Amino acid sequence: MISRAVVSVSMKRSRITADIFIPLGFIILLLVGWEYIVKLRSIPDWILPGPVQVVRTFVDNAPLIAKHAQSTMIECLAGFALAILFSFIVVFLMDEISLFRKALYPLIIASQTIPIVSVAPLFIIWFGYGMLPKIIVVVLVCFFPIAISLLSGLAAVDNDYLELFRSMQAGRIKIFRMVKLPLAMPAFFSGLRISAAYSVMGAVIGEWLGAKQGLGIYMTLSQRSFQVDRVFAAILAVTVLSAALFLLVSLIERVVIPWNRLNEK
Repeated sequence: MISRAVVSVSMKRSRITADIFIPLGFIILLLVGWEYIVKLRSIPDWILPGPVQVVRTFVDNAPLIAKHAQSTMIECLAGFALAILFSFIVVFLMDEISLFRKALYPLIIASQTIPIVSVAPLFIIWFGYGMLPKIIVVVLVCFFPIAISLLSGLAAVDNDYLELFRSMQAGRIKIFRMVKLPLAMPAFFSGLRISAAYSVMGAVIGEWLGAKQGLGIYMTLSQRSFQVDRVFAAILAVTVLSAALFLLVSLIERVVIPWNRLNEK
């Protein structure tokens, strides 16, 4: 028994090590290849800077990038929070009222066929160049994955649990709070992770079309002045922020629904 436990722990550690180092090694290989091609072909920095130049630019412009990133994160977090709130309200109504679900579900699906880039300029016209248009864009980007994942999770709840609580005279609110919502949380967090990664992108898209501050306007100004290394530095900042939000949501998931992690094992 002890030897089996030791082997199991060893295999688990090996799997974790492989999951970490294989992607990391592949990324390093891509970066080395990128740097090598840039140096070998003598490609100018204004066309394609190498990773070393991008990192150097990122460090040199860190205070300015941080200032723009702060504005982007405020828009991102505000829109993300509102998307979660709206998703809960809409999904609760869709789950409890079948007529509401039949009426709204096709509209939610159809909304995803409309490019955000084509709608965002209207928000600039209607609401100006402040943060509100960018927050609305983030809400639109994040709402669909959260709402659909939560709705699917609620629909997948075993009917036996529902009948048990109904037999004990539990009301709809209590059934939703004590049965449906806890069982739907894994699906909800799946959509939440996707939206967390998209939220920064949504804020940047809004800033591309008109803003006073933010990573999107920083990228646009850098692009117009052919400072491609600054564009890549901004992309690096967006990537870091998106990954940080994704990891934060994953950490919250481990705290809120630890039983899901045990089931995955």
